[in-house]
Amino acid sequence: MRSSEIEGSMAVLSNVDIVERLLAAAAFGSLIGFERERLLWAAGIRTHMLVCVGACLFMIVSAFGFSLSLSQEHVVLDPSRVAAQVVSGIGFLGAGAIMARGEIVRGLTTAASIWTVAAIGLAVGGGLYFAAGASTAIILVILAGVKPLEEAYRDRNQTCRLRIESQRGALTPELLKQTLAIRNGQIKRFLAKARNTEVDDLIVILTKVSSKDIATLVPKIQAMDGVTDVTVVSRGSGEVREAAT
Repeated sequence: MRSSEIEGSMAVLSNVDIVERLLAAAAFGSLIGFERERLLWAAGIRTHMLVCVGACLFMIVSAFGFSLSLSQEHVVLDPSRVAAQVVSGIGFLGAGAIMARGEIVRGLTTAASIWTVAAIGLAVGGGLYFAAGASTAIILVILAGVKPLEEAYRDRNQTCRLRIESQRGALTPELLKQTLAIRNGQIKRFLAKARNTEVDDLIVILTKVSSKDIATLVPKIQAMDGVTDVTVVSRGSGEVREAAT
């Protein structure tokens, strides 16, 4: 193919088109960034806008920035190579949003949102405005709309760790299950340790209980014969891990 034919077949963006795509990327990134900003995450509006605009610019350069090189004979260039590096490179930025404290990991959703705005920026840079707009709307629904459902599910499926003080031999797993009227398997752990000849210290872990259940279970346990004290040690979604003793 001659150089003139190559130049004629290549798409060229005007300065107005470039500015429009960069501004569109900034707008889409700001919408997702605002959702993260309102929850006081470190990666907020500016971070998401920068990632989206940067990814858009990479796509523009990758697709339209090598016209002079392609006009030369025997030159072959894959326009997706530069954009492909954005996908892997953005992972390092997303990793910075993840914080681990002991067994608790936070920031995974924010890291995922950074990754998705990079994809939106690539779509805008490639001229896929509808795909970018639809993706932004879907992501906003996931971030803002699904969270209440997720929290409601977690509230109904908590794990609660109780410390119970009772008279020696007064409390057994069967008696506890019968009194609380709970399902099979909800008593995940029942550990009894004799403090002395008259008192037992019990550690009981209940699973798949809601906040309402916990509020009603504790008084029921306290009202059982032989029970002198009940303390909620910890509660929350996921597994409650025992400390080594």
